Amino acid sequence: MIKNEAIYWMALTQLPRWGYGKVNSLIVKFFHEEKISIEDFFNLSESIWSSRYLLDNKEISDLLKAKSELPNNAFFAENLLNQGYELIPITSPEYSKTLKQNLKAAHSPALLYVKGNKQILHEKSIAIVGSRDAEEKSLEFTDNIARLASKEFKVVVSGFAKGVDKQALDSAIKYIGQSIIVLPQGITTFNSGFKTYYKQIVDGDVLVLSTFPPQAGWSAGLAMARNPIIYGLADEIYVAESSDKGGTWSGVIDGLKKGRKIFVRESESYEKNANNLLIQKGAIPVNFDGIQIPNKIFSDQIDTISSAFESTESYENIDDKIIEVLNSKSLSVKEILEKAKLEWTTPKLINYLQKMEDVLIIKKGKANHYTLKRNQPEQKTLF
Repeated sequence: MIKNEAIYWMALTQLPRWGYGKVNSLIVKFFHEEKISIEDFFNLSESIWSSRYLLDNKEISDLLKAKSELPNNAFFAENLLNQGYELIPITSPEYSKTLKQNLKAAHSPALLYVKGNKQILHEKSIAIVGSRDAEEKSLEFTDNIARLASKEFKVVVSGFAKGVDKQALDSAIKYIGQSIIVLPQGITTFNSGFKTYYKQIVDGDVLVLSTFPPQAGWSAGLAMARNPIIYGLADEIYVAESSDKGGTWSGVIDGLKKGRKIFVRESESYEKNANNLLIQKGAIPVNFDGIQIPNKIFSDQIDTISSAFESTESYENIDDKIIEVLNSKSLSVKEILEKAKLEWTTPKLINYLQKMEDVLIIKKGKANHYTLKRNQPEQKTLF
């Protein structure tokens, strides 16, 4: 990608509070329907932005501000490219087809920042996910699945977190396989990692990838936002160990809702994890070698597991309640609180709804109402 093009893509994908769905809808319009470049789009008049693309005053203001900052960002973009980083927009044939197919337009990042062998994005891939404080048995499972994947020339996708993620990466390297490191931070802040994996990157065995602004530091929010990308980049997903909350649990539940096949290591009755609860929710049980096995989890075993986690209601159960009451209708915050029987304050629920990927905010008179995105007319996608 040339510098000028890179500047415009960075500007578009870093607009404040513009989600992937909104950005991608705009890209569909100007790139696929109007067949103009991103630079040409930025140089259109405000009146065309309003009439042709139906952008409101706030959105136009965001674009104008981003456009005014283009000259200041030119040096940074040039420096980024000179250091060997590459930018892959969603319109590029180099963009991962697996990511597009799994996340669709509503959840696919419009721009990938990468360094390393881009061809890895087009190979068969698996993600091995699990707890940061995983037990030894789970780490051994991770090592074995990474070994088998490397033997079959499948790329191992890693989130580079402590525990299962790091074990998956290290095992893929140990068995001379290939890996994608999906960062929970901007790509230029990964200096120590580039030094550690310099040989593997140069040899074409490791690709480092980020979807965040290049200079963004690590944060818990970015780590959670990174998790769907890990799942999206993988053709197959294996769970070594999960608790009943946190990133692994929410990632699996979200994947199951999206119709993904997710393979979970069947745990023994003495293990204190939520693997078998995930199997009860629709995940596929597998043995130590990742081979599917009959679902042998009996109800008394599930009752034992459930009792270990029944002290607090998980957020996934709350998600299910909200989705159930919003099915085929839109409701106000007050109506959701009543129908879902949530003992929450109104501000807490509003904040929670804004973070739910499946929920859409719509205006009804002077108040906001909430509905499910799937209840709305299907929008055009990039695929």
